[in-house]
Formats: sequence, C-alpha cells, structure tokens
Amino acid sequence: MVAAAVGFGEEYFPKPDSAGGWRTLKDASAIRKTAGLDVKKLDQAFEYATRSSQHGGLLVVRHGYLVYERYYGRGHREAIPATASVGKAYTSIASGIMLDEKKARIPEGLDTKVFNAKYLPEAMPLDDPAKADITLGQLLSMSSGFHGEGGNPGFVNGVPAVKLTPVPRLATQLGQDLAALRTPLWTKPGDGYSYASSSPHVASIVLRNLTGMELHEYVDKRLAKPLGWGQWAWAMRRGENVLAHTPAGGDIALRSSDHLRFLYAILKKGRWGKEQIIPASYIELCGKPTKWNTHAPMSLMWEVNADGHVAGAPKDAFFKSGGGGHGLVVIPSLDMVIYKMSGDDGQYNPARTGLKQEYPYDGSRDGWKPAARSQFSDGPIGTDDGLRRVLEMVAAAVID
Repeated sequence: MVAAAVGFGEEYFPKPDSAGGWRTLKDASAIRKTAGLDVKKLDQAFEYATRSSQHGGLLVVRHGYLVYERYYGRGHREAIPATASVGKAYTSIASGIMLDEKKARIPEGLDTKVFNAKYLPEAMPLDDPAKADITLGQLLSMSSGFHGEGGNPGFVNGVPAVKLTPVPRLATQLGQDLAALRTPLWTKPGDGYSYASSSPHVASIVLRNLTGMELHEYVDKRLAKPLGWGQWAWAMRRGENVLAHTPAGGDIALRSSDHLRFLYAILKKGRWGKEQIIPASYIELCGKPTKWNTHAPMSLMWEVNADGHVAGAPKDAFFKSGGGGHGLVVIPSLDMVIYKMSGDDGQYNPARTGLKQEYPYDGSRDGWKPAARSQFSDGPIGTDDGLRRVLEMVAAAVID
C-alpha cells in the first residue's frame, strides 16, 4: 500500500476554497481507479457516523483528492462548530512550531522543566513543589501528574490503576490560567497518565510567554493564513462573557475543508507548497509512542495506534477525538486523512464563536437521540469509540 501511495499528488496542495479549493473525484469508478477506495464502504462508514452524533459529516482525502464529503443535520461545509478536545491537536502543533521558532529561548525543547519563573512566572510560588519537575513534553502528553477532569482514571503502564475522585472546578474562583496552573497532582510527574485539559492550557501559557501572542493569534499567523483557511475562531464565548485567554484544551472552530488542510499539512510532514509550515521532526513525534508518556497510547495530544489497539486500522494511524464525536485522523501509510464532523445543537450555536454562518438546515435532526452501541448494549456510541470505528471502516474501504 505504501508503494501505491507514493507519487500520487506528491506536490499537490489545495488552494483556499475561495480560490477553487480541493481537487475532487465524484464518480465511484474514478474514485476506485484513482484513489483506490470503495465508495459503498465509505457510505457504510457515513451511515455509522450518523448514528453517533446529532449533526455532522464525513470527509476523506486520499492521494490529494477530496473523494468523499457528506453531511447530515447541521453538518455543512459552511458550518463552523466548536469541536471540543479536537482543539488539543492544534495546541500541540502550534507548540511544535513555537519550539522551532523560539529554540534559542527554550533550548531543551520538550524536555524543559517549565514550572519556574522563566517560563511560568504566573505559577510562582508553586502550590506543590513536585510541579517543579514537570516538563513541557509531559504537559503535551498528559503525563504531568495533573488530575484529570471528571472521573477520568489514572493509568500506570497501560492499566487504569487509580480511580480518581472528581475535583472541584476552580476557574470561577481563580481565573482561567491560575485554575490550570493549580490543578492538583495525583502522582509524580511522569509516573502516570490522566486526561487533563489543564495540561495543554498550561502549555499554551508557555507559548504565550515566549511568543507574546495568544494561542489563537499564533495559530492564525502560523497555520490559518499559510494554509488558506476561511473564517474560523476559537470558541471563547460563554454566554455574555468572553474568556480572557484561548482555551487551549478545546473548542477550536473551523470549516470542515480547512480541518482537512490542517491534516493534509501534517500528512505532508509539515510542508505546504514550498514552505515548511510545521517542523517535520515534531510531526514524527506526534505520530508514534513517546518517551514523555509510557502509560497510554497518547503522544503529543494525539492517540497513536502503534500497539494496534484499533485492530482494523494501520498501526501508523494517529488521531484526536473531541466531545460530541468530532475527530481528526492521519494515516501516512495509506496517504489518507479523515475528518469526522459531529456535535450537538450547542456546538453549532454561533454564539459560541461569534462567527456568522449561513447554510441550510431542514430540522430533521431536532430531538435526535443517540443510537445504542450495538444490539447487545443499551449505551450510546462513545466519542472515542465512534471515531475509532469510523477509522476502521474507512480503512476497510481501501482496495489497493
């Protein structure tokens, strides 16, 4: 399969949608011949996706061709939903760009211990002396020892070894930054993994201090403009209030075809045209197990399949899911990227982003309820499981 992928559109990069956008294949026979995909199997993956979220869509790019693009409910190319934890993948990639740009000021890179006056003066004095050993790589792989939100367990060496009791949310009392910085530790840095959204937020404070820019401003300069995105935002509005800082743990909002541009740049090892937008060395770290987290298949904010825990997907696949069922997928060996658009009414509410969005919606998904996971389970399709299954089904559509 690798040999088949090499050379197909190797130097192709899509124009912005305003200038013509992605090249496409519409006919099933052309898709089979040029992209090596069975459209009927992609339709099956789409049908499964419709059972996993109220609104959404499925988009697939292979060999540089947008070969599949279907939506349901409020899903639409012009829809710009908040994508919850999908934003963590953007935080990670922005951090990789920052490390390359500012390497003279942070020469140890991901091995840098950041809880000190040089990188996080806001954290001084430390509320826990053990935080002095937290590295940037641990923050970006969620092995800093931070207590995960909700009841997320603590994993040690791949086993959910510690049942964590939910801790109070401190943002209202302390403010956005200080609440993240004072997230309690459940273990020593590096000794376990727990899914804590405060971890990427603290990484974004380091980025802010080194670049002098908010995360969303940095993403706009280093990713959005070079890649040719249309309108986009980080969903920073909470009712009448606007957050003081970019919430790096989630809620970036892009048009679906621009999520694909982000993924395609990663597939191309950070190149976009003649420019190296993202350091190739950082992308390599994102796509494989990392020394900063030896407890779970999470690299630098990406889930990696090197251990084959997603049995029907190639082992080089890496992906990021987000609340509501959104998901980003990169599969280098198949020369493929996938965007699973999802979400509920709240995530599509323009009040979250402040962006003007105009597109048709027929009301057909009003009152939608999630389908059972299977005939043997009453539980709904989960955020992570839903993305993993779509990944397997799209991979199964490959015929070359």
